[in-house]
Amino acid sequence: MATLKEIRKKLHSVKNVQKITQAMEMVARARLKSVQTRCENARPYLKELKLILNNLLATSDDLTHPLISEREVKRVGIVVITADKGLCGAYNNNIFSETKNVLSSYDSKNVDLFLVGNKAIQHFDKKQWNIAYRLNEWADKITHATVEPLSKKLMQMFLEGAFDEVWLIYTHFNTIMTRTVMREKLLPLALPPVESEGVLTSYIFEPSEQQIFNSILPRYCSSKLQLALFESLTSELAARIMAMRGATKNAEELAYTLTLERNKLRQAGITRELLEITSGAEASKSLF
Repeated sequence: MATLKEIRKKLHSVKNVQKITQAMEMVARARLKSVQTRCENARPYLKELKLILNNLLATSDDLTHPLISEREVKRVGIVVITADKGLCGAYNNNIFSETKNVLSSYDSKNVDLFLVGNKAIQHFDKKQWNIAYRLNEWADKITHATVEPLSKKLMQMFLEGAFDEVWLIYTHFNTIMTRTVMREKLLPLALPPVESEGVLTSYIFEPSEQQIFNSILPRYCSSKLQLALFESLTSELAARIMAMRGATKNAEELAYTLTLERNKLRQAGITRELLEITSGAEASKSLF
């Protein structure tokens, strides 16, 4: 049985952990609102790019580009987006589980991994899979300048035939309570279906439709990647909030249990001392 000193020491440690988890939850909650706003603002841009592509495809039947060309799949590139840090529940493990399912369909010689996040780098660093790209400490750097080098590398390797497909594995934000691990094809780009209703076909293009098409497709690819990063960061913060909330609650329950145990030991000690004093007093009376 633990001594009173040991229980007091453990209770002190639990209360310190509780303060840390509360602080981490507050920080994640404060960051979540800002990142969620940026995520929501990124969606309309991608939607407008889809609309422009839809208009272009509706006005011309012969638009082509290597980024949309399907070919026999021999090699693939897989972008795995995880957190840089832990303490966010099963967030990273869920991504690794989905990645494992995807990788089980391929030979390690035919896969290039593009890892975003320290956790992904640590997880795959000592495994047999080829790592073509590493990006860590990315959470506060989701800008066009940060995303462009990765998107350019993916598009360049795809155009050079280094691989025939590129897949994204990331976490889609639903609500603060729920998130979904997504497996989404990035390249070749899947163009939106052509919708003839509401599309104006009397455009005068300058430069030509093909030149505009060639200019927009790389931006569309970069925007999809950037939105996936925003979705992942929003999901990570939501997962951390829930994990820290649960840890704080567990710390409160453990502190309550330890407090009861401490009080019982203190009461038992006081009772024992009273008995010793009473016994000593009775013993001293018998001497006289």
